[in-house]
Amino acid sequence: MLKQWISLGVGMAAISPAHADWPQFRGPAGDSVYPTREDGAPHGFPIEWSETKNVVWKTPVTGKAWSTPVVMGDQVWLTNATADGKKMSAVCLEKASGRTLHDLLLFENEAPEPLGNAVNCYGSCSPAIDVERAYVHFGSYGTAALDRKTGKVVWQRRDLPCRHFRGPGSSLALHRDTVILTMDGADVQYLVALDCKTGKTVWKTDRTTDFGDVEAGGLIRGDGDFRKAYTTPGFVTIGGRVQLVSPGAKACYGYDADSGKELWKITYDGYSNAASPVFFRDKMAIINTGFGKAHLLGVRLDGELKGDVTRSHVEWDTFKRIPTLSSPLVVEGKIYVVSEIGIVSRIDAASGKIEGSIPLGGRYSSSGAHADGHLYFLSEEGEAKVVRPGSKMELVATNPLDDGFMASPAFDGDSIYLRSKSHIYRIGKKP
Repeated sequence: MLKQWISLGVGMAAISPAHADWPQFRGPAGDSVYPTREDGAPHGFPIEWSETKNVVWKTPVTGKAWSTPVVMGDQVWLTNATADGKKMSAVCLEKASGRTLHDLLLFENEAPEPLGNAVNCYGSCSPAIDVERAYVHFGSYGTAALDRKTGKVVWQRRDLPCRHFRGPGSSLALHRDTVILTMDGADVQYLVALDCKTGKTVWKTDRTTDFGDVEAGGLIRGDGDFRKAYTTPGFVTIGGRVQLVSPGAKACYGYDADSGKELWKITYDGYSNAASPVFFRDKMAIINTGFGKAHLLGVRLDGELKGDVTRSHVEWDTFKRIPTLSSPLVVEGKIYVVSEIGIVSRIDAASGKIEGSIPLGGRYSSSGAHADGHLYFLSEEGEAKVVRPGSKMELVATNPLDDGFMASPAFDGDSIYLRSKSHIYRIGKKP
């Protein structure tokens, strides 16, 4: 029942705060918006903190990984990897104390493909969690389900090929009784749904993108950069059917989430996409086209959604100050994005019109979040910026910590979970 609730991605505003865990990348609905309380009262997330203020606990984590923690019940799970990619593991912390419950070496690799850039690493894919199992993913290097109580491996897969070229980056998504993997590589591009209990393949769907850059069996134009992506799909219900919306290089697709059948697509020039899609009232998908020149597209989810709907359903196209890495937020009909150089822009979701922007300072790769009426953005320099959204956006707090951030924040109860390059923090108001 819990996984079905997660997959629908709708009606989240009335979820009881006692059950509003952070079970996957970008939270309960996959949009980084923490659900409001039924009584309308604030959860009590801190706005201000430092190394000596509002830190419930701080736990060191060795290795190099940018994955966001997931939180459920009394546990916090995250993935980890060595900087060279030769060892990949899962870590479980006790939520109350930050004490390490499990540190599990899962996969060893003799010769991982070099990353070729400083932005990504071998532990960028965020895990997912349900009441029984934690699911961890390292792209083609391996995927596993772990028993949450014992930490034992329930199943694992190492037979899903994909040349990530610059390291894996797509996080897991849960839908009903399946966990969905996105494998957009330089050589092959596909999505695959695995049975949560057994790890067996439920469906597998190849991308049908016409890249136009394959010549005599070899890649040209950047040797694969123009074919790969790092996105995590989102879910939306259209006409009673749950659809999986998945941006990739050169095209974004709508699939039937239960069967994997391709339903529709839009095409564009972008590639190496990292941003997840978000939705405006289940009537419009907000898609980031990725590198090249990042565009934000508003795609209507009405009428005849079948085949290539680029000309018929792209309602608006905005490209000023659009980030290439972080995912957008939709709050009360407005889209908020933060660029790599720290400019937060407010965009009307219905029209795509930019309505304002403010500078934050610093550099930003991770996706922001919304909770208790505030926007939270984490900089690579180690500062958390808290912004009040609205027609007159306002920076209300700058919170420095000792190390920089590449991972996105997670929320649960009245606490914020932050992963810096060296530690996991639980930020909360101490009694």
